[in-house]
Formats: sequence, structure tokens, C-alpha cells
Amino acid sequence: MSTNAVDLLVLQKDNTWDHEEWVVPLSVALRGLTPEQAEWKPPGGGNSIRETLNHIQYFNKRILNRLRNIANAPGVQTNEETFGDLEHPPGAEGWSALVTETERTAAALREALAALQESDLQAPYSSKASHVPLGEEVARWLLHDAYHAGQIVLIRKQQGSWRT
Repeated sequence: MSTNAVDLLVLQKDNTWDHEEWVVPLSVALRGLTPEQAEWKPPGGGNSIRETLNHIQYFNKRILNRLRNIANAPGVQTNEETFGDLEHPPGAEGWSALVTETERTAAALREALAALQESDLQAPYSSKASHVPLGEEVARWLLHDAYHAGQIVLIRKQQGSWRT
């Protein structure tokens, strides 16, 4: 079996979204969370799971647009803004909508990644970052999702809602 860079990126996407092997994927980290648990903030400061998911979703939608060759709207001014409630109101309805949107985005991202050709990975990520190949940015983004899934697990351990 021959494995190319696109295959490896799809494998990483699977491992960071729903295939649990040695990294807890994001869908598993979110599984069974109540809206109240998602809103909880660690003592001493830090982001809630909901805020972290807002941040993840902001960047996932932007990279999905790039993969689909759709122009992104102007971005936020600071990274901190991505943790705010950009689209979904607090509470059970907003949390449910955010999780559903995250699931849809994850499926669309996997589909878009699987449709890439090896040569697509060498294209510039954007006109503002023309020196950065798309493949490199996608690889970094996958690490970003894995990093934040780990944070979510840590928050859940702190609040006592993680599996034993």
C-alpha cells in the first residue's frame, strides 16, 4: 500500500476528530458534556470548554473555506476574540447548535481533505501567506485541534466529568 501526504493528513484528521488511538479526539472529548459543564471555568482562570470550542470552530471554518476556495470574511482583530460567543448564544440551545455545527464542519473538512490532490498541498495557503504551502498549514491546524482536545480533557478532569 502506498501512502502519500494527503492520505496522512486524512489519517491525522480522523485521529484528531473521532478515531481514538493514542490521542483523545475532539468528538470523544466533547461526548456527553452538558451545557453547564461546557460553560464551567477552571478555578484560577482559563477558558471554558464552550469558549475553547468557539475558538476551534472559528479556525476550522476558515480552513474549510480555504479548502473549498471560498473567500473568508475579514477575521477578528485578536485571537482572544475567537473564544467569545461569535454565533451561538449561551445555554442549552446554543451549546447544542455549536456542537452540531462542529460535527458538520468536521465531516466537511474530512471530505475536503480527502478530495485534495498531492499537488494541491504545494499551493499557497493564502495571498497574505503566499510563502506558506497549504499542506504545511493543514498539518499545523490538525495539531491545533489535537492540542485543544487535550485542554478539554484536562478541564473535564478538573470538573470531575471525564471518564474514569
